[in-house]
Amino acid sequence: MTEKELTQILDAGRISMAKRDELVEAIIKNSRPVEMTGHLLHLVFEEDKTDLWQSSWVFDNVMRKKLSLLFPHIDTFCASLSSLKSESVIRPMAHTCEMLILKYFNKKDPSVIQTLKPNHLEQITEACFDWLIGQHKVASKVFAMTSLFYLGEKLEWIRPELKLVIEQQITEGSAGFKSRGSKTLALLNNLGV
Repeated sequence: MTEKELTQILDAGRISMAKRDELVEAIIKNSRPVEMTGHLLHLVFEEDKTDLWQSSWVFDNVMRKKLSLLFPHIDTFCASLSSLKSESVIRPMAHTCEMLILKYFNKKDPSVIQTLKPNHLEQITEACFDWLIGQHKVASKVFAMTSLFYLGEKLEWIRPELKLVIEQQITEGSAGFKSRGSKTLALLNNLGV
């Protein structure tokens, strides 16, 4: 599959789950998977200006299977997070941030630790707080909450701010927000925050 073919498929309209899975495998098994992932990321950021979601859906599933394909594009990825507007794009980007942060802090994955520099962590932090505080859907908020909890291991100021934001939003939040918020508050309280 070429970049042009990928673009044509994604521009053609709604794709099935089977087609999504086929595209994910085609990107991962491509002779140039890093370049294909970069092109897909470009399509995701273009999609942010529309009501489409196909590229974002495929990107999220590529990241679930092979997160390392993002590493050569990490500067572009992190620098673009705060400018995103579409919920269809924010959700998979927030999920990707969560996957990166969990591998960095929880799994101590050396490849992720080498890839994510302090400026990347700061950009992810900024975006996650924007998503948590802003008028976004629960999935984006929950992914952001998890990322921020772990980022608090490196940046001390994050956890007190995270606790404050959760406490302010939890009574008005959805069931999913309340569930993750309660668990995160319990973890923060156990750490003495």
